Amino acid sequence: MSDYIPNTEAQQQEMLADIGMTKTEDLFADIPQKVRLKRKLDIPEAVSEMELSAHMRQLASRNRNTDEYACFLGAGAYDHYIPACIPSLLSRQEFYTAYTPYQPEISQGTLQAIFEYQTMICSLTGMDVANASMYDGASALAEAASMACQTTGRHEILVAASAHPESRQVLSSYSRFSGNKVTELCYQDGRLDMVSLDEKLSANTSAVILQSPNFFGIIEDVKEIAEMAHRKGALCIVSCDPISLAILKSPGELGADIAVGEGQPLGNPLSFGGPYLGFFAARKKFLRRMPGRIVGETVDKNERRAFVLTVQTREQHIRREKATSNICSNQALNALAATIYLTVMGKQGLRKVAMLCTQKAHYAYQHLLETGAFTPCFQAPFFKEFTVQFNGDVSNLNDKLMEQGIIGGFALEKEYPSLKNGYLVAVTEKRTKEEIDRFVRKAATLC
Repeated sequence: MSDYIPNTEAQQQEMLADIGMTKTEDLFADIPQKVRLKRKLDIPEAVSEMELSAHMRQLASRNRNTDEYACFLGAGAYDHYIPACIPSLLSRQEFYTAYTPYQPEISQGTLQAIFEYQTMICSLTGMDVANASMYDGASALAEAASMACQTTGRHEILVAASAHPESRQVLSSYSRFSGNKVTELCYQDGRLDMVSLDEKLSANTSAVILQSPNFFGIIEDVKEIAEMAHRKGALCIVSCDPISLAILKSPGELGADIAVGEGQPLGNPLSFGGPYLGFFAARKKFLRRMPGRIVGETVDKNERRAFVLTVQTREQHIRREKATSNICSNQALNALAATIYLTVMGKQGLRKVAMLCTQKAHYAYQHLLETGAFTPCFQAPFFKEFTVQFNGDVSNLNDKLMEQGIIGGFALEKEYPSLKNGYLVAVTEKRTKEEIDRFVRKAATLC
């Protein structure tokens, strides 16, 4: 190969001559002089691998991370414990790809893993079918809304203002050019306002979308909302925290038609905001309108159990512009992490994680209120996240906490201006009593 690398001036001149040029500058003759850079690039000189590694470690040390800091920040991404077996198994080369396994004859292992993932998501959500999988929780919610409009032939979507702000933004982006109208429903005591829902439900409503536990951490009355939607012929879409489903009734049990959510809590790291995975499950009657990949179980010619991508007539590589969705790939590696997590934890393990989150969150809530530096924002029941109001500046509080090795909560005023100094605090099973007590003590002294 060295014969083809122009590592000498003579070789460079030879290559230029082959294409009819005399100097390197001739290659850029079509680029006007006024837009050319007349100096060397302002980048450091080359260094050795050892020096570069040391430099990168020095830069990385400036990051705050959840191994060294106690994290009370949630708002859609949560610091749950990840069993050591998950990264070990994910790094196996047969799994380490984002590509869809179209060729079943060489992808049985991956297809079976995806099938198991779908089965577990159905079990958690109480639904009949699940796909594998969406880009994230926000896109899953938006795709569910699009599917509801296609199914009902209606074009008005009602979404709770208590749903994640970023999910509502993605929903708005999806709907902007599709002819679907998005109307937000206000909240009362942190939950979807039933009066607002009753007023805005109509024969044009395709779906009512809510999140439970919602962005404030509060558990919504899914059953009543689903019944109200169905009386008007609309569908009910619920976005949910998969960990909460270990102790709360599933969306399917409560009458929802579609269940979606963010799968990051299931064995996936925070990763500076992604990549994550969105789960999507629905009633069987919506199977042929569901977006994304679906793996089915069948038998081969020798009657042996086998797995294939199924119902592909929904997809754009077959139906082109008539496809039900343009989702092209799946978050297979992230879904595999969720599959391993659910397998390792089992029903009892997942329930224990959910119970610990709930107990520790309520412990932190009560002790923050007892300091006098915080007051309740809402009285409704919550899962692992809660909202309080701080008697001071929330941004300053978080800056001071960071100096103490604590990642504080989310400043709600950014997304909800009416909740001035509102503070959204998340407490997962990872937080110890000592960490919670220290957080409470430091927060109280910084008001």
